[in-house]
Amino acid sequence: MSRIRVLAHARVRATVVAALLAPLAACSPAASPGAPVTEVTPSPDDRPVTVTVTPAGAKAPAGEPVRVTATGGRLTSVTVTDAEGHRLAGRAAADGRSWVSDRKAVPGTAYTVKAATRTVGGTARSTEAGFTTAPAEKVNKVDWRPGTGSTVGVAQPVSLVFDHPVKNRAEVEKQLRITTSNDTEGSWGWIRDWSGRDRVDWRPRTYWKPGTEVTLKAELNGTDSGPAGGWFVRDYTTAFTIGDRQIVEVDLDRHQLSLVRDGKTVRRIPVSGGTPGGDKRSWRGTAVLMAKEGTINMNSETVGLGNAYDKMVDHSMRLTWSGMYAHAAPWNAQHFGRSNQSSGCIGMSDADAAWFYAQVRPGDPFEITGKDTKGVVDPGNGFGAWNLSWAAWQQRSALR
Repeated sequence: MSRIRVLAHARVRATVVAALLAPLAACSPAASPGAPVTEVTPSPDDRPVTVTVTPAGAKAPAGEPVRVTATGGRLTSVTVTDAEGHRLAGRAAADGRSWVSDRKAVPGTAYTVKAATRTVGGTARSTEAGFTTAPAEKVNKVDWRPGTGSTVGVAQPVSLVFDHPVKNRAEVEKQLRITTSNDTEGSWGWIRDWSGRDRVDWRPRTYWKPGTEVTLKAELNGTDSGPAGGWFVRDYTTAFTIGDRQIVEVDLDRHQLSLVRDGKTVRRIPVSGGTPGGDKRSWRGTAVLMAKEGTINMNSETVGLGNAYDKMVDHSMRLTWSGMYAHAAPWNAQHFGRSNQSSGCIGMSDADAAWFYAQVRPGDPFEITGKDTKGVVDPGNGFGAWNLSWAAWQQRSALR
């Protein structure tokens, strides 16, 4: 690793013998012509302080903290700033011999380091050094949910999806901080998103407590995501609030949906789920309302069901990336409350769908039961992390 070494000198002036500075006393012997001038050498306590800064150079490696050390004295202050004047905070050791930044040096940035020193003898001086980190050859970006300022349901996870692969998962996870207003217990877990990209979610041990305020700080700038992934060159943050405790219970065997709010059933709605015995079956387990998408075009070819349908659908509420929704399905009215005859979604009447759409919010859990289904919702197919036990979810953390 390259280092920059700077000497902080204490000035020492030559001292001339007394004969040159003041009259001799009358009884003093005369100085002989050509007598040498004596120079006082600095005492060991006032020798220069050597300051070393790493990284160093014009193309210094990024992704490491800035370190400043002092030899032959101590550091009294250190200031590290980038070209835009932003300071890199850090901490000094108790003995004043070293200083380390809290954050890592980021790619493609010029830094100036100013260090104030004091010799063992007490002489104060200052030094200045600089270095520039090599630019990032590849940049990794993040798509995150939920959005800042939103109010979400009790099953909403914090979810980060990465543009490129993340091999250094432990290093990335160390930079992610979740804080809550009531010390909610939770864990990060790494999964494969339905899109095929790497993803990490944070979910509580159990559903959130209503009213909880949540903040994510992802201090990723200067973190290397590993081979083929590239560098993160910015930080991310989001803050949101948990709304009412609403649970949607979907019983596909009884063809019924119930909205339960704070433990009380608000309304039961007759529905029709996915057709048994084939690819049109619904998923079971806990799905989480991802988004309220309103009126959208649904085309069976996009979910691998050939040309079975292509229509505009009202009050559409997405439950999985694979295409399971709750929505209005007036064309299926004869089956509501009687049988499952949809293409995998949970259909209901226009009136019931309009009312239900107005009641629910993203993050509300849909707890789906039924004998003839495709299987349990996968963690990466929407927000299916709730289908893993708490112990199994914790094992998906890179820091376990």
